[in-house]
Amino acid sequence: MSGKSPSNGVPDDANERELIDLEFQSMVEGLSLDESAPTTYLDELEKFEDQNRFTAPTPPKVGFHESIVRAINSFKKWKNGPKHHDDDGVAL
Repeated sequence: MSGKSPSNGVPDDANERELIDLEFQSMVEGLSLDESAPTTYLDELEKFEDQNRFTAPTPPKVGFHESIVRAINSFKKWKNGPKHHDDDGVAL
């Protein structure tokens, strides 16, 4: 476009402005400016984090008698193990 109408030599700024306005309106028609969405980006992010959070497994509960039996067996295993107890039992 040369900026002038070929018929009478008058600038066609009004026609260009009208074309720009029509193009802008066609782009804006597809947009939704409704802010009453049920969730926001932060809500979705929080929900994603809640779903992907690590949940430690809960071991099965052991009765009192079973706890005592396990403690006795552990003590026997420790006592009957290697005879050099010069440390606290921790191995690196």
